[in-house]
Amino acid sequence: MSRLRRMPRQQQPARPARRRSYDQFCATARALDSVGDRWTLLIVRELLAGPRRYTDLHADLPGVSTDVLASRLKDMEQGGLAVRRKLPPPAAASVYELTEHGRGLLPVLTALAHWGAPALVERRPTDAVRAHWFALPLLRALDGLTGEGVIEVRLAEGQFHLRAGAGAATGEVYGYGPAGHPDACLVLGTEAALALARGECTLAEAVGSGRVDVLGDGPLATELRGGRSSCP
Repeated sequence: MSRLRRMPRQQQPARPARRRSYDQFCATARALDSVGDRWTLLIVRELLAGPRRYTDLHADLPGVSTDVLASRLKDMEQGGLAVRRKLPPPAAASVYELTEHGRGLLPVLTALAHWGAPALVERRPTDAVRAHWFALPLLRALDGLTGEGVIEVRLAEGQFHLRAGAGAATGEVYGYGPAGHPDACLVLGTEAALALARGECTLAEAVGSGRVDVLGDGPLATELRGGRSSCP
């Protein structure tokens, strides 16, 4: 008696995975449907500095697995928060960048950084740190500046630069590493940066007490020094 061969089932097209939802007709719930997954907002934090390669994102998000990072980036593309594009030669690398919708999360992240700053009491042995992670807390310290330009920030952990004034409202609000030609430079220690982030002092008070040094001779540097010139 011959064995009957089992006919292979016809392959059905895979259905797109449905993202988890709170299924609540609420603006907060809808927002968390998009950005409530672990790591998503931290990826936004990294992309606020401009386009980044996958390998750079992975390096500055210690603790995230490659699978989770790839999944979150895919979700962010599908949700209209980020896009992936290829840089022209000679770079010829793919980068991720925020859309205008994604950049709209800046005030959310700034508020979260302000809310979470009091928890930065002591650095735990397992805590990673990157200099540019101080960028969002320090942005609040720049509120009220009338001048515009690029401010380089120098910490023991490294350097980054912020954009003050109208330039911060469009495009990248901060960048990695030193600025090419900054309009002013802030030199400060970690404790001073934490005090500013926690709201324990204003930038003017930190500059006045010598906890923050301001370098530069332009209008923005003069404003940061409280109207005082760097010349004796």
